[in-house]
Amino acid sequence: MNSINKKEIEKFSKIAEEWWNPNGKFKPLHNFNPIRIKYIKDNIVKDFNIKYSNRPLRNIRILDIGCGGGLLSEPMSRLGASVVGIDASKKNIEVAKFHAKKNKLKIDYKVASPEMLKTVKKFDVVLNMEIVEHVEDLNFFIGESSKLLKKNGLMFIATLNKTLKSYAFAIIGAEYILRWLPIGTHDWEKFVKPDDLINISKKNDLTLNKIDGMEFNIINNSWKISDDTSVNYIIKLVKN
Repeated sequence: MNSINKKEIEKFSKIAEEWWNPNGKFKPLHNFNPIRIKYIKDNIVKDFNIKYSNRPLRNIRILDIGCGGGLLSEPMSRLGASVVGIDASKKNIEVAKFHAKKNKLKIDYKVASPEMLKTVKKFDVVLNMEIVEHVEDLNFFIGESSKLLKKNGLMFIATLNKTLKSYAFAIIGAEYILRWLPIGTHDWEKFVKPDDLINISKKNDLTLNKIDGMEFNIINNSWKISDDTSVNYIIKLVKN
């Protein structure tokens, strides 16, 4: 079996050179990134009882799945984590490697999907951020991701809910009206309801710890964590 959706990989490979342009095709992710980084960092620090410092994640081993050009891998590395970033797009990994080298960051980037990654040592944290809506087989993908996580390790999954509101906001609004994203970036049929994602995770030895919404304020152009999971949401899971 295989979790790679070739059409999705081709789609993102075509715009790989845009990853680090804050005003380019990945502008929404750049706007989104600070709240993602803080959420992940604060939850890791809390769950692993880490004392705050400039590099609080220095003893944490993180796997960033579907890392793209490294928008999350780099901040995690700067926070001290030992980071492995994987992506099925060779072009994405080339961009990520080049940018990390330019910024003198040691990140282990590989062209791979979870089922292809060979590692003896499991990870403390697995990040599946804005990736599950682009994979071929969600149950298989979560299962293979779970195998790479240590017992009591954390998995974060951020994605889009399958609601009429998410169709209106993420596709009609973001792609067609505001042109924040290239048309065709998302397929509403592949959006995932939280209950479905939680049930799939449960079947793959992962227990829900918490779920939060991520809400965009169009007036001040910023994101915040909220109780509203109707469009964007993030779940934190613990490996059994």
